[in-house]
Amino acid sequence: MLWLKALHLIFMVTWFAGLFYLPRLFVYHTQVSDAEGNQRFKIMEKKLFAIMTMGGLLTIIFGVWLTVGYGMEWFRYQGWLHAKLTLVIALIAYHIWCGFIVHRFATDRNTRPERFYRMINEIPVIPLVGAIILAVLRPF
Repeated sequence: MLWLKALHLIFMVTWFAGLFYLPRLFVYHTQVSDAEGNQRFKIMEKKLFAIMTMGGLLTIIFGVWLTVGYGMEWFRYQGWLHAKLTLVIALIAYHIWCGFIVHRFATDRNTRPERFYRMINEIPVIPLVGAIILAVLRPF
């Protein structure tokens, strides 16, 4: 079980690195005015999205594996885990939304300003802090 927890955390860090860095790439991408720079950011965003998607999927796989390993009866009485899973669902939605933004940049259809991407860059902070507090303190 400890190996599963370690792998879950390793891939969670990978996923969050992407969730934090991709919107920052969007900020920089909005500042580019030349075709070469535009193409470079499209490639970076696409590759980062692929890496963070793998990190997210492996985080979820190892998290489910952990939950199954502890047993469904255990799962039923873990209110903290239910709250954490709600945060994970919100992160999955944010991840998918970032994928749509990558596609908009890839097809040269971005209409959002730099400031917008600076703001959305902060969104994953709340679920990250909440999930860690829930997993460590297990308040319910």
